[in-house]
Amino acid sequence: MKLCLTTSGKDLDAPLDERLGRAPSFIVYDLDADTFELIDNKQNLNAAQGAGIQAAQTVMNSGAKAVITGHCGPKAFRVLSAAGIKLYGARAGTIAEAIQQYRDGSLTVMDDANVDGHWV
Repeated sequence: MKLCLTTSGKDLDAPLDERLGRAPSFIVYDLDADTFELIDNKQNLNAAQGAGIQAAQTVMNSGAKAVITGHCGPKAFRVLSAAGIKLYGARAGTIAEAIQQYRDGSLTVMDDANVDGHWV
């Protein structure tokens, strides 16, 4: 299974970014293969609108079945939920810590957006 994690870095020691729509990039981590790929999200950093929806589409295209982030707005939440992708809120310092929290079962599934739209 693949996890998508929001980040501003390029590897597993990178910080977990608290934003979904405006995170600079995503790390898509394959739990079975123990590998990852980096996906750029810079096109959404300065988008006037639609950053969450575009980021959600990128996540869907990555094949991830779950997203680990700090915050998710209502539009991205609706798109990902409709696609059957679970969202987990995390307060991890790094991507590696967030993956370990997922494996430990200590992350909570989001049941709704936890910020308003256009949150930066």
